Amino acid sequence: MSQLSRPERRSALTLACVISLRLFGLFLIMPVFSLYAQTLPDATPLLIGMALGIYGLGQVLLQIPLGLLSDRIGRKPAITLGLLVFAVGGLVAACSDSLLGIVIGRALQGMGAVAGAGIALAADLTQEQNRNKVMGIIGVSIGVAFLLALILGPPLEAIGGLSGLFAATSLLALVSLVLLWLIVPTPEQARAPATATFSAVLAMMRDGHMVVLNGSVFFLHALLTASFVGLPLLLTERLQLPVNRHWELYLPVMVIAAFVMGACLHRMREVRQSLHMVMVCVVAIGLALLGFALSGEHLAVLGVAAAVFFSAFNLLEAALPSLVSRLAPTALRGAAMGAYSTSQFLGAFVGGAMGGVALGRLGASGVFVCAAALTLLWLPLVWVGGRRMTGDVVVVAAP
Repeated sequence: MSQLSRPERRSALTLACVISLRLFGLFLIMPVFSLYAQTLPDATPLLIGMALGIYGLGQVLLQIPLGLLSDRIGRKPAITLGLLVFAVGGLVAACSDSLLGIVIGRALQGMGAVAGAGIALAADLTQEQNRNKVMGIIGVSIGVAFLLALILGPPLEAIGGLSGLFAATSLLALVSLVLLWLIVPTPEQARAPATATFSAVLAMMRDGHMVVLNGSVFFLHALLTASFVGLPLLLTERLQLPVNRHWELYLPVMVIAAFVMGACLHRMREVRQSLHMVMVCVVAIGLALLGFALSGEHLAVLGVAAAVFFSAFNLLEAALPSLVSRLAPTALRGAAMGAYSTSQFLGAFVGGAMGGVALGRLGASGVFVCAAALTLLWLPLVWVGGRRMTGDVVVVAAP
């Protein structure tokens, strides 16, 4: 495989910054939001959950249309439009003194769905044989953005408050715009589709192999968003850990998760090994969620549960899109990734709503009990579908 050329490397790194800075802004409030949202005058558990997950609904509704728009008006103008909408959403949330206003701002942020157009631009600027490398760089940058947001969110909130965090997300969007127009080249013509059509995406959502992977990413992000409805409350109210010290838990947990991921990546080179790893991670996530619920006042127990949860989460974030790219038909790979992303963001929305309802009726521990129960639906999907997928792969490889 050829090496990335200098322009390809520059484009890949810059686009990785553009996409990951936006996601960093979305993730930044997750470790602290449910705690401070309770102080707002119109706060209800359902609205708290909706505020966390509503961005996913915006992504679902506009990700494909914005990608198709980039085919017509160009990648950069479409990405610019999305980033401006995202920045406006951040300002709306920063200036709001009610939870409903924050929900509206988060919805606008989600509507700035530039990931599809950004990945298409990366494809336009790279050769076919180097495209997987570029996508890998973008994927790693998204993972780093998530880790940094969990670690930096609590201390930054202590400095600037929740409004400061939302204002920072708008600033990051404007920085992304500057990087996009000053550093990323403008392709002469698109060599790859921005996103698939609606019909192709729907076909990939019904495909037997893709149902398992789309369902898995749906459950994964539903459980993640629901967990962050309850986790800040557990740390502050039950364990008496001030919010500006939450990083003391997240930092070692994320370091452990990174080591686990590095140690296990070599076990995911083949489809069969990856599917086995997915099943192990689903069980691990279910046990970790029960650990959150039963941790009581023991910070060590909560820390172990968090290390297990985020280790499994990181492994699945790496394994699932890799399986999609390997199992999807080549001609429909873009449609498969569109269906996968749609399932991911829909899961975030459902998880936020579910977490809010559970918080209102069952309390913080109840959020994790409900989330753990959800893995009882996820595991059979992976077990039955994974066995069928493995058999199909063996049959295809036999000739």
